[in-house]
Amino acid sequence: MSNEQFLTIILAAGKGTRMKSAKPKVLHCVGGKPMLQHVIDAATKAGSAKNIVVVGFGREAVKNAISDETQIVVQEEQLGTGHAVLQAQPFVQDEDTVMVLCGDTPLLTAKVLKNFFEVHKKEKAEASVLTTIMPNPAGYGRVIRGLDGSVEKIVEHKDATIAERSVTEINTGIYCFEAKSLFAALKEVGHDNAQKEYYLPDVLAILRKAGKKITAVVVDDYEETLGINSRTQLSVAEAILHKRKNEELMENGVTIIDPLTTYVDADVEIGPDTVLYPSTFISGKSVIGAGCKIGPCTRLIDVQVGDGSVLSFTDGEDSVIAAKATIGPYVHLRPNTKIAVGVHIGNFVEVKNSNVGEGTKLPHLSYIGDSDIGAGVNMGCGTITVNYDGKTKHRTTIGDRAFVGCNSNLVAPVKIEDDAYIGAGSTITKDVPAGQLAVARSRQTNIEHWQDKRK
Repeated sequence: MSNEQFLTIILAAGKGTRMKSAKPKVLHCVGGKPMLQHVIDAATKAGSAKNIVVVGFGREAVKNAISDETQIVVQEEQLGTGHAVLQAQPFVQDEDTVMVLCGDTPLLTAKVLKNFFEVHKKEKAEASVLTTIMPNPAGYGRVIRGLDGSVEKIVEHKDATIAERSVTEINTGIYCFEAKSLFAALKEVGHDNAQKEYYLPDVLAILRKAGKKITAVVVDDYEETLGINSRTQLSVAEAILHKRKNEELMENGVTIIDPLTTYVDADVEIGPDTVLYPSTFISGKSVIGAGCKIGPCTRLIDVQVGDGSVLSFTDGEDSVIAAKATIGPYVHLRPNTKIAVGVHIGNFVEVKNSNVGEGTKLPHLSYIGDSDIGAGVNMGCGTITVNYDGKTKHRTTIGDRAFVGCNSNLVAPVKIEDDAYIGAGSTITKDVPAGQLAVARSRQTNIEHWQDKRK
């Protein structure tokens, strides 16, 4: 491996008992994706050539939740961080540079990891540790330095003396090693400690005793290194990622009216001159174009929105909206919905698994399910596509420029061809040829001399 690249060993075997969850700790989501995936993504962006994830508790769930490019290794017994790293040895060459990361540190950035690796190589160190100054270091391993400022050892909180616990420089649990030195030292690590575990930090003292160079790189912002061990800490990380993402968007030309009530996931993309109004949630892999207006009170999950579209009071999932669409208020877009250019969808409309053509209008109070609607169609108020017969879903097809009158029921499977008309109040059960008018309703009867017997 060239000196410009490294590989990572990401520790993700623990259960995380303080989360009080049946789910592995590293799979709890923050910023729209599992903590572990944040770490993998940061490592990849920093230049990692290969990411090796050490799993244990909930191994199948972890394997299924993360990207396929990772190498999975299993730690059958959780005997400490040193033991966990040893499980990855078959996938590492002696000449490799190895960065060890923790799967519960979702606030790490590629910038921090890249700088850490570059300093490690520049210093020609056999081992480097990433440290930070923690205002409240309780629970963290302390970095003990010699008089010359070099790292003598790292002492876990449970094993530290009172004097050592007064140190505020802490071990973040992130290291860089030259692989040959790492695995040689790991064979000497014992478990004479409070937890009876094989601690990875003990490698540093072993390497120091052998005369190997050890360096420490201090991260200025301790928040970037925070590990997540509880639901409270998870909420803190969510707030940090939320603020970080909003600042990134605003620096790139997005207007956010109220950042405190606007939540955008880490992987969401939004174009310049788009305005986000309060109480808006944009999640997953959503992509919003330029010059849009989104919100207020809008939630989008894995939704693509074209340039210049306006969405208000809209709940959408797994849908595609083209440019210059106007949607809302009170619209529900369910999965596999595709909205073409210039479509207008008004209040209290639900669209599911349907294609809506260019310039079509669904003004209000309609259900459009399993339908293919052409361009320039007008769907009258209260139109319902009756797509389910109690056993099977059927599709409704409506051609270009068709006009569907108010309060109509289109009983699928049915086809309304180009330029056809549906009379208001009709229940359509047969195909309507192009250009024809279909009326399917009883004739009105007025009964003379009728009296309400209740009076």
